[in-house]
Amino acid sequence: MITRPLGLLSGKNSSFQPHTPKILFFPSHGTLYGVPEKRDPGSGLKKTFGLKKESQENHLKIHIILLFLLLQGFSACSVQTETVYVSVAASMTDVFKELLDRFALLQPQVKIRPNFASSGSLAKQIEQGAPADIYISANPKWMRYLLEKDLIEPGSEHTFAYNNLVFISSSTTLDVDLARLNQLERIALGSPQSVPAGQYARQAMTAAGVYAPLEQARKLVMAKDVRQALLYADRGEVDGAFVYATDAALAKTARILFVVPEKLYDRISYPLALTREGADKNAARSFYDYMSSPEALEVLTYFGFKAAR
Repeated sequence: MITRPLGLLSGKNSSFQPHTPKILFFPSHGTLYGVPEKRDPGSGLKKTFGLKKESQENHLKIHIILLFLLLQGFSACSVQTETVYVSVAASMTDVFKELLDRFALLQPQVKIRPNFASSGSLAKQIEQGAPADIYISANPKWMRYLLEKDLIEPGSEHTFAYNNLVFISSSTTLDVDLARLNQLERIALGSPQSVPAGQYARQAMTAAGVYAPLEQARKLVMAKDVRQALLYADRGEVDGAFVYATDAALAKTARILFVVPEKLYDRISYPLALTREGADKNAARSFYDYMSSPEALEVLTYFGFKAAR
């Protein structure tokens, strides 16, 4: 990951030297600073109002130029403080942290605030008015939901990346496959109500004929998002968990027991889009365009995603 220089100063400060006051001499007045000068009463007024017309015009021009530069400075500050709000599916946390770091090097004047959570939770937040300029979902379902609510900019939605589903466990002796999951006691997955990874896992288990028996036996542990399911498995708090292949690569102790056959669930795709609010922001459009750049696609591949080209 790119680290930006902190710009720390090096070296030690020199010892403090007291300042010795000096008496200043101003030739124009012919007097010492701080010493009263004998002046003709009213001489100041004569000098002030005796300025030539040309000199007054020059001063006016200078004031106009300074005012113009000041207005330009305020305009630049307004661009520098523009904030972009990005709602991102939890499984893309690490990818987007890297993308944000890289984008900051290209456009340091733009501040991006990410919000990582399950796709369903993010969609509901956007519907309820939470600030969001760009939305990245872990499946098309929640993107369609926001499109139907007229909260997504038409024509901006497209597939960003693809992923795969795997089953992991921290056990070093466990040997199971999808058909033998009933041998386990606790299986974690993201809640299918709001977590795409959980929806894909339910699809696969239903196709294999094991979801209903496992649910009836209360062996399924519902997590708030895929990262929580990963944590449960990594800590050994469950026998195993369904997660994305990209999440499995982040596990400290858990290992992949099997890859879930892709024919058993819908293809895992990540659509991204500008929201209605974000479509009116130049900075949001800049980051939106950056996510389709060769550099961004390279980052996706590095973290195990398949980039949609």
